[in-house]
Amino acid sequence: MLDTWFSSALWPFSTLGWPDNTEDLKYFYPTDMLVTGYDIIFFWVARMIFSGIENMGDVPFHTVLIHGLVRDEQGRKMSKSLGNGVDPLVVIDQYGADALRFSLTLGVSPGNDTRYIESKVEAARNFANKVWNASRFVLMNVDQRYDIDVTKLTEADKWILNRFQDAVRDISLHNEEGDFGLSANKIYDFAWSEFCDWYIELSKARLMGDDAEARQAVQAVLLYVLEGLLKLLHPFMPFLTEQLYKYLPGSEGFLMLQSWPEVKPEYDFVEDAAKMEGVMEVIRAIRNLRVEMNVANGKRTRLLLLPGEGWKDTLVTAAPNFNRMAWISETGFIASAEEITEKTVSAITKAGTLYIPLGDLVDFEKELARLQKEQDNLNKEIARAEGKLNNQGFVSKAPAQLIEQEKAKLATNQEKLAALLARIEELKESM
Repeated sequence: MLDTWFSSALWPFSTLGWPDNTEDLKYFYPTDMLVTGYDIIFFWVARMIFSGIENMGDVPFHTVLIHGLVRDEQGRKMSKSLGNGVDPLVVIDQYGADALRFSLTLGVSPGNDTRYIESKVEAARNFANKVWNASRFVLMNVDQRYDIDVTKLTEADKWILNRFQDAVRDISLHNEEGDFGLSANKIYDFAWSEFCDWYIELSKARLMGDDAEARQAVQAVLLYVLEGLLKLLHPFMPFLTEQLYKYLPGSEGFLMLQSWPEVKPEYDFVEDAAKMEGVMEVIRAIRNLRVEMNVANGKRTRLLLLPGEGWKDTLVTAAPNFNRMAWISETGFIASAEEITEKTVSAITKAGTLYIPLGDLVDFEKELARLQKEQDNLNKEIARAEGKLNNQGFVSKAPAQLIEQEKAKLATNQEKLAALLARIEELKESM
């Protein structure tokens, strides 16, 4: 008597016309990869292999990707007896098929079980909405396809193109290695944090400005990156991406038939991207200071910048971004802290030191406590680095590159601490 897995073992070739030597059988047997759960390795995988060797003279697939099981929120295996199963059709009706598909991939490491958690599906639905709204914004502002002219690009353009290059490299590698959870994480971070939250916001000033060349340059980059993003996301959210792709200017046919994004060396703007990261750090620092000082949204403040060595030109060019993205009314540049004649709050970044006038918005005691907390954190980091570098066991065994990195971190934190201590003394004198 044959068990229930007998016919399943014949599936790789019986469905293709065997025992006749059909064209489908010649083309599709053997295939490249089988994806299956670890619970049926013996029941199905092994039986397909020996059945294929016996009847076809060759294995039915070259690679087997083993994934885990989907369990309930408590980590239990879903079963009829427990009544803890989830009807996917109900979930799809509520959140969409793409959201369910993406939630079961995001953050899952190869071979490990995952838990079905409805909040993850909801988060994936929110991500889909984010991509949809970002695409609508691009389509409302780009009505035709333009070639990218590298001579017209700003540092923000070069930054997003460089980050897209990195995303293509990472996602392609993770997919080839079968690590789809890491691929999903990478596309999520790139789409939400880098493209939507940063680049689209940075693009708005030029899209709404009077400079036609600047507007065309940013339109070209927006469409190029959006199209690439949809291609990277397509294996995870096929319905959403296919629907959006057909509205892109110049799109042809189905997205599923288009080529995978290629890495283009001419878009590796590593130095420009690093400069843009410095600008973004300044914007984050301004936002953080405003939050810590409880400055109301919409309340604009002046900004004084003491650029680090080699950063002034970059910060001068980026000044409009501070106005738009950090509620700055006016940006001024100083050559030394001695030029400041009023009480300020400050933050140190790799691009330079920024000062925001306190006015009536700041509690001086609170600002001093914040600086002292930052001082404590720097002291801990310095102590940690000094402890490592004074540890002969670490120095003798660690790679030379790692030791140099620790020395560089220590020197940077020591410089930050010196500037911070000077700022604390200055604040105490003005209280």
